[in-house]
Amino acid sequence: MKVLMINGSPRVGGNTSIALNEMVKVFEAEGVESEVVQVGNKAIRGCIACGSCRDNGKCVFDDVVNELVPKFKEADGLVIASPVYYASANATLIACLDRLFYSTNFNKTMKVGASVVSARRGGLSATFDELNKYFTISGMPVASSQYWNSIHGREIGQASEDLEGLQTMRTLARNMTFLMRSIALGKEKYGLPEKEPWQATSFIR
Repeated sequence: MKVLMINGSPRVGGNTSIALNEMVKVFEAEGVESEVVQVGNKAIRGCIACGSCRDNGKCVFDDVVNELVPKFKEADGLVIASPVYYASANATLIACLDRLFYSTNFNKTMKVGASVVSARRGGLSATFDELNKYFTISGMPVASSQYWNSIHGREIGQASEDLEGLQTMRTLARNMTFLMRSIALGKEKYGLPEKEPWQATSFIR
């Protein structure tokens, strides 16, 4: 089992990192390989809808997004984590995810997804919903915890004082591990769900 963890915070070792590290401890104990990639401090531009990825199989902007592609393809699960800015995810992370999901044509069905959000106080559930949409448009089951996957803290290190938040992260990692293993067994016995040809419709007549 492999999990790719994308940290959308610009702060190395900040509260978002504390949340992810709590998950990493559980993954290690469960024998699940995990890799954390920090993207929030990278220069990542947004998608320009050039369509180049359809012809070349990768994004025209050759940055960390293209580096994430083989890691994502190989992973059984994906965790995306972000601090909250104005009740939304870090714009750098969103630019990364837009391009990562749009430019890749490999089958993401039944890769397990989980989002993690960090904030001083508010905007957590809105950001949580925003990040989960990348999974639900891609046929990826969403892992849940004992509460919404959030942790609180303003100054660097304060998230380590949020005992319920830390427990939520550990529970999330355990649930994600169980779900990945269960899906692997299901794929082995039944295969992936049948996919119908995509029927693209438009509301313009």
